[in-house]
Amino acid sequence: MTIEQIKKIMDACYLAKRVREMLPKLPQGVAPSYIQYLDVIQKLERQKGDVKVSDISDVLELPRPGVTRTVKEMEAKGYLRKTSSKEDGRITYITITEAGADLSDKYDRKYYGELAPYFEEIPEKDAEITIRTLKKVYQIMSERRINLE
Repeated sequence: MTIEQIKKIMDACYLAKRVREMLPKLPQGVAPSYIQYLDVIQKLERQKGDVKVSDISDVLELPRPGVTRTVKEMEAKGYLRKTSSKEDGRITYITITEAGADLSDKYDRKYYGELAPYFEEIPEKDAEITIRTLKKVYQIMSERRINLE
């Protein structure tokens, strides 16, 4: 890849950041990651039922201590509930509260549902390539961050 292509990719990443900033404002004290966590938890509940912090960590490819911290914040704000397993008290399951479901519906499904018709002109194959490319750029930059500073 040429230096000019790398610059264009970085410019596209900047545009992607600006697009994210166009999303609707979240309520005071709600981090954008909360919406992402709620989405992941809902998907995992549909797939396997019970959801643990380790499951969220695996899907989001984030370290468990950071996921645990965010889950605690969300629980304190009433968006999530933690319950111990009846079979093994060391295992904790995460569920979404009614407040969490309402937040998810308002800022995730409803908003993205309204955007869906506008995104129809982007072929699914192009979207998948974009997603894969951005993930690879992130991986490259994360792995080389120390060398670039």
